[in-house]
Amino acid sequence: MRVSVEPYLLHINTIFFRWAVLGTPGGIGWKAMEVVSLPAVSRVAICGGTHGNEMTGVFLVKELQKRKRKEEGAEAPDILPVISNPRAVQRCQRYIETDLNRCFTTATLSVPVSDGTPYEIQRAQELNVFLGPKGSVKSVDLVCDLHNTTANMGLCLISYSECDWISLHICRHLQKEMPSVPVRYIHYDVPLSEAYSLESVGKHGFAMEVGPQPHGVVRADVWGTMTEGVRLVLDWIKRFNSGVQFDDKVMEIYTLVKTIDYPRDPETQMITATIHPQLQDHDFCLLHQGDPLFLTFSGNTEYYRGEEPLYPFFVNESAYYEKGIAFLLARKKKVNIPSVRVMTRESV
Repeated sequence: MRVSVEPYLLHINTIFFRWAVLGTPGGIGWKAMEVVSLPAVSRVAICGGTHGNEMTGVFLVKELQKRKRKEEGAEAPDILPVISNPRAVQRCQRYIETDLNRCFTTATLSVPVSDGTPYEIQRAQELNVFLGPKGSVKSVDLVCDLHNTTANMGLCLISYSECDWISLHICRHLQKEMPSVPVRYIHYDVPLSEAYSLESVGKHGFAMEVGPQPHGVVRADVWGTMTEGVRLVLDWIKRFNSGVQFDDKVMEIYTLVKTIDYPRDPETQMITATIHPQLQDHDFCLLHQGDPLFLTFSGNTEYYRGEEPLYPFFVNESAYYEKGIAFLLARKKKVNIPSVRVMTRESV
């Protein structure tokens, strides 16, 4: 008789799975059980072209579409390769009417569709039906959404959870197996209902962001990094599904604190400065009060005035000019992630 695991299918924003709460989370008396048992990761969506001009993910997904959806072995997941925004991919532009990667909030997914509804909102709702529904037991087990950035960020996994043990262990696996590439985990502290990007549709999910790469082109080194990253994601999943136990770890994660805009002319709202040369290409280098941020077009330097040292990322991302973002700032902290293994009949 098959044992139902649906009661144990917790979403990434659910607090902790099989933990003993003896006090407040993270405080005195908070005690983890030795091993966390989680359901197998059976369906994995690999998505590219959410932004139609971020080409590495587009071509990687097209390569996956040429292969069988299920690899050899009972432990291999079903792979769903998805071109997220086909119209934008066809035109090699970021989006058609509005940014698809801002269309996955609960409110936007619930908007009634009419002839005048922007294409990307319609497409988001189609993807939610296909891969979700978001927040339900029917959603795919993992969404890996592939992105490129013009910023010097290496390989980053971006998630809405700091306690999604599957995503965190995958990140740790990439860090271990890709020592020549900086691999980081970025946490956007946003409730599930307000999580706006595609990866939030899955039970587990992250955006894999690789750069630097100009939009509209493919670089061989970035292609190699993303291809290896996806291969290692699937490798970890197959090992996890086969019963391999992954031991507890201490990991560093970066939690988004705020965004910083460019200096602007108060009348025209045009930018009046560029990123300072000492900050350009120095994503994740700690900013202290007094460090240079911007070099104005008239030759003056503007400095970081924040009292708390923070870590910049997405520095001078070209797609963020329209969003009024010069870079984002994060706080780094250490997270204890427990040992995990696949749920078995005996562990239920």
